[in-house]
Amino acid sequence: MAEPKTTRPRSALRAFLDSEASGGLVLMGAAAAALVIANSPLAPVYFGALKTYVGPLSVGHWINDALMAVFFLLVGLEIKREVVDGRLSTWSRRVLPGLAAVGGMAVPAAIYVTLNAGNPEAIAGWAIPSATDIAFALGVLSLLGNRVPVSLKVFLTALAILDDLGAVIIIALFYTANISTTDLGIAGAIAVALFAMKAMGVRRTMWPYLLLGLLLWVFVLRSGVHATIAGVLLALAIPLRPTPGAPDAEDSMLHRLEHALHKPVAFLIVPVFGFANAGVSLAGFGAGLLLDPVTLGVMAGLSVGKLVGVFGAAALAIRFGLADLPMGASWPQLVGVSLLCGIGFTMSLFIGLLAFPDSQALQDKAKIGILFGSLIAGVAGWLVLRFAPREIPAPDDPARLATRKAG
Repeated sequence: MAEPKTTRPRSALRAFLDSEASGGLVLMGAAAAALVIANSPLAPVYFGALKTYVGPLSVGHWINDALMAVFFLLVGLEIKREVVDGRLSTWSRRVLPGLAAVGGMAVPAAIYVTLNAGNPEAIAGWAIPSATDIAFALGVLSLLGNRVPVSLKVFLTALAILDDLGAVIIIALFYTANISTTDLGIAGAIAVALFAMKAMGVRRTMWPYLLLGLLLWVFVLRSGVHATIAGVLLALAIPLRPTPGAPDAEDSMLHRLEHALHKPVAFLIVPVFGFANAGVSLAGFGAGLLLDPVTLGVMAGLSVGKLVGVFGAAALAIRFGLADLPMGASWPQLVGVSLLCGIGFTMSLFIGLLAFPDSQALQDKAKIGILFGSLIAGVAGWLVLRFAPREIPAPDDPARLATRKAG
């Protein structure tokens, strides 16, 4: 008699790597380690290492200009996939997260500008509280298990992707240094070559795209446009062929590259960025620093502005019949998810570096605002979602089910 087959237990490491929350947890640990080291006797070593030059760039610039270009490549791939063949592939799916994303960027920026209107140098940080960190936000959601309906997770993911798109546009338009027209022209020619390869059906191997993408990064960096934009341009050129009525094949070039990058970005690149940029000295920290217009503008923008902007825009869209409340979700749960959008860690830190390239003091104030604002938003969002009543349509109410659409 044959012995019954046994199922091999899933390894704890693989379960951790596959968890939605794990990327956010690793980033949280890296940020905490940076804060501890920056306020310890090792602080001179930490800050000195980031300023050490390796070839043409310092370690800090290699992280922020090179590694983060890979992060933006993944962001671009996710945006393209969702718009062409995913959660944002139709206008009806884009309405609610799209309007919520616009509100969630506009209101925090308005709060920051209002508090810093009298300081021309500080006003450059207006976009810092406009970003949402999808890894942290989804990590908090995953800790709540089935208390949060899938439709709200879809809504948050779509909103964060559109938020990232808005951040990319803001960086390209408002945080660009002096332009070298020669280098920008060469970068443009390389981008044309990438899209020409896509149009000619080059799909068997991605190496020509990656090699041209590397050249594109070099010339975008030299041009004065921030180098991370090269990652987004490369992502848009990667072929994706949607299948009518079904998702694109999992072996397409875009999917293969996205899957190959996901874990290195989540567990290496983003934590390294967080470790390199979250370190800020808290010497002399007090209420006065929290009330500084830059710190307060970022903190209030994330913890209050995101809530007002995201929830307000979503509520208006639902009220006027432009969209529906996500299936199975309650209004308090929508409030909780809106609060989670105030976790702006990675992209907010990145924009802060671009906004204040020559002022370490302003960078530090922005970092403190980001840390406290994200912490307040994350804890408040978790508490609201933990205790919010769930509104799930009854199985015997088909009319109500038919009138509510998934986010």
